[in-house]
Amino acid sequence: MTADLTDRTRKDAGDRGVALARAARAGDTLALHQLLDHLTPYIARICAPIALADGPDATQETLLAVFRSLRSLKDPQALYGWVRAIAVREAVRIARRAARAHPAELADVPERGDPQLAADIDDVLTRLSPEHRAVLVMRDLEGLDEEAAAALLGVPAGTAKSRLHRARMSFRKAWSS
Repeated sequence: MTADLTDRTRKDAGDRGVALARAARAGDTLALHQLLDHLTPYIARICAPIALADGPDATQETLLAVFRSLRSLKDPQALYGWVRAIAVREAVRIARRAARAHPAELADVPERGDPQLAADIDDVLTRLSPEHRAVLVMRDLEGLDEEAAAALLGVPAGTAKSRLHRARMSFRKAWSS
């Protein structure tokens, strides 16, 4: 019963997003604002685990990209996949920029046996590259297959598979140390 309710709620939200996208593409300013409000939690759910502390910035950049490019969306039925691709791209870009601006200090990396290491998933994710975080989010949180994740990340399927393998190994190693 609850699974049916959850599926119905998700479908209703998806239908609402598609209807808002159609209206916004037709020039309805109110629909555009409602669409951006509607998409914000979805975008934040994708950006936060990839961009970490800069998740809100990545979410904002994604919303701006959606706002600017909405007229280029050919099929409003593809709204969520299109938004997901933009969100991943922006989150990785923001995470890379942040990594260049704040390189990790060896003193900041907890030593083996530090109890916080095992307790704090964000700390473990911070140690992964933005590319590894992105493939983990696409596969393990969004449930995409390797081909779909590879297409979103703009890499061959084999590259996405190897990144996923390395990301999972790195995550397990950091989690268990």
